[in-house]
Amino acid sequence: MTPREFVAEVKVRFADVDHARIVYYPRFFHYFHIAFEELFEREMGMKYPEVIDGDHVGFPAVKTEAEYRSPVRLGEVLRIRVTCSRLGSRSVTLHYRAERVKDGVLCTEARVTTACVDMRTFTSQVIPEKYRELFARFSEA
Repeated sequence: MTPREFVAEVKVRFADVDHARIVYYPRFFHYFHIAFEELFEREMGMKYPEVIDGDHVGFPAVKTEAEYRSPVRLGEVLRIRVTCSRLGSRSVTLHYRAERVKDGVLCTEARVTTACVDMRTFTSQVIPEKYRELFARFSEA
């Protein structure tokens, strides 16, 4: 059974490319964070700042890894597919796949592990149930 995916699209802008005229590799993590923020907004009706300021819950990255497979150029649109590859009690690992919309080529694949923290103290906390349910909807398991 294929896991349910969250999908967001991002257009490559001038500031995203380097002198070689391809997306500068750290920009992919920015794209992944855009998809992460859209996950909260579209699936829960909450903008990510509301999660941080209202519920005092944050998900800072604590581990990242990526494989770059095909270059991406200015003006191209990427489809970012997001699934949850691991859901722990205090952290979650999201699996991101960035593919070019025009030809479906997988350009970059990454995993980002985030810790759940109380934003008032910036200490680790158990993932609140409503966020656990959100991530579980996209579980690869």
